[in-house]
Amino acid sequence: MKLEEKTIKSEQVYKGVLLEIYRDEVELPDGTKSLREYNKHPGAVCVVPLTKDNEVLMVRQFRYPNKEVMLEIPAGKLEKGETPLENCKRELKEETGANGYSFMTLGSYIGLCAYSDEIVHMYMCRVEDTFSQQCLDSDEFLNVEKIPFDRVVEMVLNNQIPDGKTQVAILKAKYLLDSKKI
Repeated sequence: MKLEEKTIKSEQVYKGVLLEIYRDEVELPDGTKSLREYNKHPGAVCVVPLTKDNEVLMVRQFRYPNKEVMLEIPAGKLEKGETPLENCKRELKEETGANGYSFMTLGSYIGLCAYSDEIVHMYMCRVEDTFSQQCLDSDEFLNVEKIPFDRVVEMVLNNQIPDGKTQVAILKAKYLLDSKKI
């Protein structure tokens, strides 16, 4: 059976700072019609930044939808005119004050495929020993922590880090480092 759905009509129903919500009328594989609502997103990046001592630079910040302070790897929304790698380097510097080198892609992650087209481009890198000041957005408040890589893996496996992009990127990095594929 073909599983594709054909767009009949697409309408933007909301445009905010972060969210662009669309409601589409679609034709289903059996010929019937239905509605699909979703968020159009410019995409994002995240990075697993490792120090020379194999610590991960993590950021701790309040996430309003969950009403919870969460521990995550540095990440951010794609900006127009930047490649994902350029965006990754900028976000790392802005959020942690660190400069990265030896960047490696970890692939991409689609976390909310039922209602968002967001694609998160994942990277891993090494960071230099010297740090500059963070350059956070005016509405961004976060703390940077260095946590041993194996401890971060344990935290992911023990569900102490619920953020999906962080879980996937950390586990991919662990596999690649352990299997000596990098």
